[in-house]
This record gives sequence, structure tokens and C-alpha cells, in this order.
Amino acid sequence: MSDRLEALSGSVDRLQEVVGGLDGAQLTGPAYPSEWSIADVLSHLGSGAVILLRRLDDILADVTTPDDAAQVVWDEWNAKAPGAQAADALVADRALLDRLEGLTDEERDRVRFTMGPMTLDVDGAVGLRLNEHALHLWDIEVALDPAATVASGSVATVVDNLGMIIRFTAKPTGTDRVVTVATIGVERTFLVVLGPDEVTLSPADPGADPDLVLPAEALVRLVYGRLDPGHTPPVEGTADLDELRAVFPGF
Repeated sequence: MSDRLEALSGSVDRLQEVVGGLDGAQLTGPAYPSEWSIADVLSHLGSGAVILLRRLDDILADVTTPDDAAQVVWDEWNAKAPGAQAADALVADRALLDRLEGLTDEERDRVRFTMGPMTLDVDGAVGLRLNEHALHLWDIEVALDPAATVASGSVATVVDNLGMIIRFTAKPTGTDRVVTVATIGVERTFLVVLGPDEVTLSPADPGADPDLVLPAEALVRLVYGRLDPGHTPPVEGTADLDELRAVFPGF
């Protein structure tokens, strides 16, 4: 099992544990962001699992997935009651994981997912699913416990996948500077290059003098637009967090 698939398995287990004990009022209560309920977040995760599993099965069967397949799934899930969204999400989430874990080496070698401008192998697709899963799990957990952090079992894998994610989450603000970021908990050093038209993140020399030091899970949430002042742990350095929050507004 790859590190990404192992981390996804742990995140799936954690979601089952957290959601299994929620009542109806909690499911319809706000998640993060507050315009989504916890059931909405689960519907998003569940429908995403169904769509990815359909695409995986179609690729292996050498069948073209219909262009409207995703919309059909979203419409179906949007029509579900909150309790059904939660229960069905846990089933769909587990079914996708089981299918991924059960792939043979030959099947893994055959699979290529086209996602926008990217073509991903199985490990790449698992990495994207893990990122989404870990952050939406936090969206649920933080609604129940304001001190919640991104699950530790996911952070090491997700933080190393931020270089790709940042291309989609970052919104250049016209700033032109380089910010050296060091993380703790999972120790990494990155260069965040803020350009007028592009933002990039890449590994840096671990000995570089950081402009910002923060927990690795907090950097993950920053890149995903989830490091608002009320959910920011103690940080060190001279970097302007408000400027970085503007660059990473979330999506």
C-alpha cells in the first residue's frame, strides 16, 4: 500500500468515527465554512467518491464516462435528506477506498485520470482525494471542536502535495516577493514565490532563514483558505499572514 493510500485509509476511518456519533441537529448544523452544513460536506465527499469510483471502473472497462455523469450524481445527492447524505457518504467513501486498495498491479498501471489540465496515475488521484478528504474532515471536526487540527496521519502526505495544489488555490494579488516558510510537527522548508501573475511553492534548503514558522497542518489550512484569525495557532516570523490569507482565499 502506498503512503498516500495508507493515509487515505486512516482519514476514512476517522470520518467514520466522527460522523457515526452525530445526531440530526449536528448534521444540519454549520460546518466550515458556515454556509455549508455538516451534511453538505458529507454529501460533497460522498458524491465525489461515487464519481471517482465510476471513472475508475469506466477506465478499466475501456468505457467513456458520459459528460453529464458528475451532474447526475450531484443532483441525486443534493436531493437526499441530511441523514441519508451522511449515511450514504460513509458507504460511498468506504467503497471507493476498498476499490482502490483492491486494484491489482496491472490495473494500477493501466489507469490514467484526466482532471482538467492534469493527467494523473492512481497515486496522483489518491493524493488529490486525500487532500480533499483531510480538509473536509477538518471542516466537520472544527465545527464540533474549535481547537481541531488537520488529522496528523494525513498532514505529512498532504503537505508534500501542496506544490501542485497551490496552482489552483492561489490568487495572485500583484505582490512580488519570496516567503520562506518552515513547518514544525512535520518538518519542511518551502519557498512561496508570490508573483504578479503566479504563485508557486517548492522545497527549499532546510537551513534557509524562515520568514514564517508554523505547524505543518496550519500551512495546509492556509493554502486551502482555512487559516482565519480565529483558527490560527501561534506562529513566528515577520511574514504578513493577512497578505498570505489574501493570496489563498480558499475554494
